Amino acid sequence: MPAPDAPSVPAPTPPDGLAQEHVLVQSRHGLGEIVLDRPHALNALTPGMVTTITRALRTWADEDAIHTVLIRSALPRAFCAGGDVRLMREWVREGRLDEVMEFFATEYELNELIASYSKPYVALLDGVAMGGGLGLSVHGSHRVVTQHSLLAMPETAIGFFPDVGASHFLPRLAPGWGRYLGLTGARTDAAGALDSGLATHHVPRERLGDLVEALAHEGVSALDAAHTPPAPAHASPTVDPALLRVFGTTPLEELGNVLAHLPNPAAATALTALRAASPASLVITDRLLRQGTGDTLHACLQRELATARAMVPDSDFDEGVRCALVERGTRPRWRDRDVRQAAVKEDVR
Repeated sequence: MPAPDAPSVPAPTPPDGLAQEHVLVQSRHGLGEIVLDRPHALNALTPGMVTTITRALRTWADEDAIHTVLIRSALPRAFCAGGDVRLMREWVREGRLDEVMEFFATEYELNELIASYSKPYVALLDGVAMGGGLGLSVHGSHRVVTQHSLLAMPETAIGFFPDVGASHFLPRLAPGWGRYLGLTGARTDAAGALDSGLATHHVPRERLGDLVEALAHEGVSALDAAHTPPAPAHASPTVDPALLRVFGTTPLEELGNVLAHLPNPAAATALTALRAASPASLVITDRLLRQGTGDTLHACLQRELATARAMVPDSDFDEGVRCALVERGTRPRWRDRDVRQAAVKEDVR
């Protein structure tokens, strides 16, 4: 559904708050607010944005006057579309890999800070939330979606992998969901976000302004009072349990064949996504999800950081970002023919 022209929760403006690097930080009535405001890039995260958010969280952790932290967007279209991978690609091409890796390390430290935060952390996931946007939210204690929410981890389509701790949180979703979302990059709405465990509450967009005020005065107890199930008119059909079972149990090399024989439109869509994705990304993502099942978030993030260092300079990342964001509409030419060939190469590495 198209978003209205203006956000339902207006962004506070200086001098009430401190605006730095497309992020506004302010506090009122015990509520610490972080407002993302980078309209032309759907709040895609830059190093400066990550630094500003981290600094605010560390400051508020020691302030007794702050009882709750809220992160939201000033935009009607998106909470956060992810990290600025186009910028990362440019830096790699300029020989600035160390700076790229410094950004990833700082972002992952922020993800871990959110996961271990000592105060309630509420994310309003109104609009698009992808990649790094889920890293800013899913690790927190409370995640609110609206009828306009669309959540996804689409990295396999750009020659990368679901990072920002996804190898930890995806395996811990409801059965089948993590692998389905991680491999296909499928978008899920509010109903799917609640069913999978990505979200904890649903509040209609038109009530977000009231919710913010209630959070300031009542804290997170306001969330349960504001929660309503998504209206059927705004909810897509529930993901077929048979499809989730396939993703929960089928080896990667056999997924395509099993999906091709599953009489389900969603299975056909998933198969199309798998065929379009980077084979190496699929192999690496599948391995990371298996390894993350029993590991701590810290261990998963360290493994993801090492994986990012190997994948960012790879031709698939350059090609995937080019086709998705630079020369939109072109079909990427991946270095591997299929997942079997990619798996052999990854085993050799």
